[in-house]
Amino acid sequence: MLRAGRRGAAVALIGALLFVAPAARADDVRGGQKAVIRTLALPEAWRTSTGAGVTVAVLDSGVDPRHRDLAGSVREGRDFTAGANPPGTPPSRLHGTYMASLIAGHGHGPGRKRGIIGVAPGADVLSVRVILEDEEPGFRAFNSAERFENVVARGIRYAVDEGADVINMSISKELATREERAAIRYAISKGVVLVAAAGNDGDRRIDGEFAPYSYPAAFPGVVSVGATDRRLRRASFSNWNSSVLVAAPGVDIMGAGPGDEYWVGRGTSQATALVSGVAALIKAKYPDMSPPLVARALAAGATDRPPGGYDTATGFGVVNAARALTEASRLAGHTETAAGAQAQDPARPVAAGRAGPVKVVQRDERRVTVYAAIAGGAAAGSLLALTVIFVLVRRVRRAHISQEA
Repeated sequence: MLRAGRRGAAVALIGALLFVAPAARADDVRGGQKAVIRTLALPEAWRTSTGAGVTVAVLDSGVDPRHRDLAGSVREGRDFTAGANPPGTPPSRLHGTYMASLIAGHGHGPGRKRGIIGVAPGADVLSVRVILEDEEPGFRAFNSAERFENVVARGIRYAVDEGADVINMSISKELATREERAAIRYAISKGVVLVAAAGNDGDRRIDGEFAPYSYPAAFPGVVSVGATDRRLRRASFSNWNSSVLVAAPGVDIMGAGPGDEYWVGRGTSQATALVSGVAALIKAKYPDMSPPLVARALAAGATDRPPGGYDTATGFGVVNAARALTEASRLAGHTETAAGAQAQDPARPVAAGRAGPVKVVQRDERRVTVYAAIAGGAAAGSLLALTVIFVLVRRVRRAHISQEA
């Protein structure tokens, strides 16, 4: 997970936590994806939708458009980090390529049976660079220069204006800003589905009761994603709190890297990318479906639901693409839309519903009020909505945030 920005705007790319290593060969990769493909019920889902016609914006460290499993599917958008690296420094683009492949990788070779197959192989990717990875020479400058403070907010608005249907944000931070809240409100008002990582600080506890809230995941209207382990239980690193809507596999996840490489890692980043892919499948089949209804379909179609239907560890359960599409078909007749007015007042929740360790300094001299909301989903046609608001007011002088991607 990478963190970027300053004065309360530090954002982390939640990538391959603890372990990242190149995979052996391209023909080994698809076998390594079997567990994820089975858990998400992708073969069944692909009979209904492959994500064709949908654009998923990947707000990240950049995507390699020449990777054989992504070639022809990636449009390179604006680089909001421009000027942070010394002139002529190429971006590493590891984390962004990794996430994009999980969303829209289409494989390669005969029948495209080799390499990474993403959740929505028919979707297109819009790469929006809003972060530097820790090994890039401009990383420290990027995280201290005021001109990069609101790159994520700017990236969201840019992606919306460029026609994104879904925005993947495998990024996290502890404090919200007014600009980010406004950008998310703008995206929802335009019908764009926002998916973000719940965070990799699951071993930290606030008052012994829950893990820290992370933004943009905890903003009202954003689909907050936790990670599960091989047994489909909350992964030990995954944040647990009432912002978590759903979960997805996040341990030993195969993905693509720049230069036709393959990687395996763990984190809520990977889980988030998988859920963004499912959202793309839904938007391809039902392009006019509002963000709240997409979130509802994701939650209502989840499997491995916790006792009682919801908990702070995995939300409403593990996302299942086939079941989510079935729920979306039931909801498609509804006229409910994403009302931007719901997000205009941050106190009103919307009811709808690392590749390497990084350390960044976050500063904020102001009092910040942040609101975390969890919007609920429906099961079997019911319109059950669960809304939990957590209000945190704190004055932050200097906070050090450590992240492992």
